[in-house]
Amino acid sequence: MTTMLAALAATSMTAQQAEDSLLTHDLQEVQVVSTRATKKTPMAFSNVTQEEIRRVNHGKDVPQMMQMLPSVTTSSDAGTGIGYTGIHVRGTDPTRINITTNGIPMNDAESAQLYWVNMGDLASSLQSIQVQRGVGTSTNGAGAFGATVNMLTENIGAKPYTAIDLAAGSYGTHKETVRFSTGLLGDHWGLQGRLSDIGSDGYIDRASARLNSYFLQTGYFADNTMVKFVTFNGTEHTYHAWDYASRNDMQRYGRTYNPCGQYTDADGNTAYYKNQTDNYHQQHYQLIWNQHVNRQWNTNVALHYTRGDGYYEQYKTSQKLYKYLLSSVLGSKSDLIRQKRMGNDFYGIVASANYDSHKRLQANIGGGWNKYDGDHFGRLVWVREFSGPLNPDHEYYRNKAKKTDGNIYGKLNYELTKGLNAYVDMQYRHVSYQMSGTSQEFDDNDQQRPLNLDRQYDFFNPKAGLTYDLAPGHKVYASYAIAHKEPTRNDFEDMMAETDAVDPQAERLNDLEMGYNFETKNLTLGANIYYMVYDNQFVLTGAQDSNGEMVARNIKDSYRAGLELAADWKPFDGLRWNINATFSQNRAKNMLLTVINDDWSQSYVNAGTTHLAYSPDIILGSTLSYEYKGLRATLMTKHVSEQYMTNSGFKAYKEDDGTETRAMLDAMTVNDLDISYTFSIGHPVITLGVTVYNIFNERYETNGSCSMNFRRTASGDIEAYNGGWAWATFSAQAPINFLAHASITF
Repeated sequence: MTTMLAALAATSMTAQQAEDSLLTHDLQEVQVVSTRATKKTPMAFSNVTQEEIRRVNHGKDVPQMMQMLPSVTTSSDAGTGIGYTGIHVRGTDPTRINITTNGIPMNDAESAQLYWVNMGDLASSLQSIQVQRGVGTSTNGAGAFGATVNMLTENIGAKPYTAIDLAAGSYGTHKETVRFSTGLLGDHWGLQGRLSDIGSDGYIDRASARLNSYFLQTGYFADNTMVKFVTFNGTEHTYHAWDYASRNDMQRYGRTYNPCGQYTDADGNTAYYKNQTDNYHQQHYQLIWNQHVNRQWNTNVALHYTRGDGYYEQYKTSQKLYKYLLSSVLGSKSDLIRQKRMGNDFYGIVASANYDSHKRLQANIGGGWNKYDGDHFGRLVWVREFSGPLNPDHEYYRNKAKKTDGNIYGKLNYELTKGLNAYVDMQYRHVSYQMSGTSQEFDDNDQQRPLNLDRQYDFFNPKAGLTYDLAPGHKVYASYAIAHKEPTRNDFEDMMAETDAVDPQAERLNDLEMGYNFETKNLTLGANIYYMVYDNQFVLTGAQDSNGEMVARNIKDSYRAGLELAADWKPFDGLRWNINATFSQNRAKNMLLTVINDDWSQSYVNAGTTHLAYSPDIILGSTLSYEYKGLRATLMTKHVSEQYMTNSGFKAYKEDDGTETRAMLDAMTVNDLDISYTFSIGHPVITLGVTVYNIFNERYETNGSCSMNFRRTASGDIEAYNGGWAWATFSAQAPINFLAHASITF
């Protein structure tokens, strides 16, 4: 009898723990219910689970963990996936990808992109990631023009744990992470956190990165209520590697050559400035309240605040002193060291109410209001050729920015008849953007230009579609969506430096998607056709501005069209093959080229339809894994076809000696192999493994920059040529390299 009672008590306790775990999980999922796509949403998306994240999370930035998803390409300035990294989806650059965490906007309000280097090891605190391709569903923050990345931070589970994650390998790469959770205390409270240190010397010379971060959350759980406070930060110290290297420099100095910080010292020797670094600290706070009102209704309200402070320091050679508000009897130019600083506050509220009849109707209404206040200013640290004392706080520009972003959306998914669902999604978004102060640009009279701006944007973004279950396991869908997006700070600043400057215009996207999904127990197939037509799309030109950032320009007429295929096959227990392919056309229509005439005057020529920059026609991904007991082996293969680095349609330009310089990112096929073994010694669960990146030693580049001139030939054709200042530079990636990793969970 005693044994029976003990067994019943244990069974009851286990059931209660499972019920508590399910309750806390459901309450925390409310944070992203209103902004995530489901099987009834007629759009293309991919989900990445916590288990899938942890299998590849050995210290690299989040974009590297999404690189095997359909239509995704990634880049790394340091060549190792740690430091400054980027992600493109369907050829769309990072400034046009909306990113949220717990439904809260993460994109920088002015640049419109997320600098992943400021959020080292965030992946270790994520529960899941959803990547919606195309316009996606209505969400908070920046406009989505290529994709939406929707991240949910780790749930506070019912059970306590402590874990240590370690990694070490090539190029001085290392990661040390400690994670813990109290589980549910007193059935209502929980505390969960992480402390991380990541470092790498980088493959590229001096391209080191030092990333420190923490994540901490505490929550209160009642039967239908969750209140959670989340805070996380990132402190980064990275050496510049964003100037890249030309083919000639790579041949002369090696593929690891890094021109950043290079100068000639007093003895005439080539030297590199030791503090050519980027330094930033970003602190996030989120207060979240999720409520189950009843079986049909739940609500979410979240307050957020982010503080950012930092600067980057540069050694600049032969600079015109008047552009730094200086003059010297020793000359009008000098080498100098400058700092570009910024400090900003970003805060606001997001909220949603979600209804599910559990029959035919699901509906959401939500929105957010966010405010950004930022200061931008430049200071001089040192000037080589200068007479007299230099004020240690000497500023040569200062600009203040304020941006308010508000939106409201309503979504409805209704089953019209058995198997046929209609989806409607309407969003109104208002943006107010002001800048005041001075710029870094000077006019022809050597007078500093002001940078004053006051813009208001009102966008209506409707979306609608249908999904239909043809038969068990077979589904088709179609949707049409419209999206708008305002110019970024860089778009306004970069135009000031142009002699033929025009006012940057807001973008508009019309996105048509049609797809088919098939699903059985062991096989999932998907196909999606998209046709994205743009008006005034901002497209990268290939050029870099004086700060080293990529320049974008409005292109009046352009489109991106493609076919996305995906399959997930599990032929038998332990073996899984996930493959995807994207075949696309990314084109600009009626592309105008500036032609330099024989008399040095300029004219414009319509080059017709040309390839859009950094937009490959073919992207393939394959993840083949086999698991037997505790042993797991995974082979990951990524292929990306060649990419144009300009929108001109030219693959190369002529040098003055008649030779040609290729201005393309070559096609690449890269393979990574991961082998791990999981076992337990008593209570601790231990995983030991090694990842071999680029196992076939592919020589490849994932990014670069290019600028070229155009002129008429004797026959009247247009050709690209150097003209004294054309260039093509490339971001080389690491050859075969290794990373050993271990994880211990108590």
